[in-house]
Amino acid sequence: MASRQLRDDTTVFAGVGVPLLAAALAKQRHAPRLTLVIEGGIIGPEIAPGRLPISTNEMRAGRRAQMLPGITDAFLFAQRGFVDVGFMGGAQIDQYGNINTTAIGDYWKPTVRLPGTGGANDIASLCREVIIVTAHEKRRFVPRVAFVTSPAWLAGDGARRAAGLLFGGVSRVVTTLGLLGFDPETKRMRIEATHPGVSVDDIQANTGFELGRAPTIETTEPPSADELEMLRALDPERRFLG
Repeated sequence: MASRQLRDDTTVFAGVGVPLLAAALAKQRHAPRLTLVIEGGIIGPEIAPGRLPISTNEMRAGRRAQMLPGITDAFLFAQRGFVDVGFMGGAQIDQYGNINTTAIGDYWKPTVRLPGTGGANDIASLCREVIIVTAHEKRRFVPRVAFVTSPAWLAGDGARRAAGLLFGGVSRVVTTLGLLGFDPETKRMRIEATHPGVSVDDIQANTGFELGRAPTIETTEPPSADELEMLRALDPERRFLG
């Protein structure tokens, strides 16, 4: 489902893990002119089946890349508006789409110390659109994240623009239960589609805050046989597919 959100003739800043797996699938299946950008300073790589990198700085992440600029130049392209989509995950996400990958609990004495931002803040702040890919668990979907590592709509009602972030923002959240979006006015998260066999109540029960409802809630198409075949070829050890 995540790969279907990406379009041909666009550029995507893909985080490692499931986002990069989905982006590689999109490029192989329906978006051959999709340009992947990887945080380590890699633009336009071709991901080989079974060789999915687990780090942004792996040499195999640069296979047949069109450019290998410095890491700062990669983010400079985003700052100049050349990256259409930021594709990323996160440990916690709140009702306004803000992401926490820094710490859970008190910052100085956290119950969980997370990996930190890396380039996530830049991706969330500078890409024209951000799509989140994550497992749907109540512990992840919290009313307010403990730390805003990557800003989305902040507190809603124009807060992002007031903070100086004049474009971008999270447009969709693709989860293991459905597809979430945001109310155009309040920027609060809402249910837009459910996966086959999943109800709206299932999604709400696995979310730590009250979700809105889109005017029409659709059911997503299940993965096709060729999508599953390509995914299993890209990740034969099932590091990300599970």
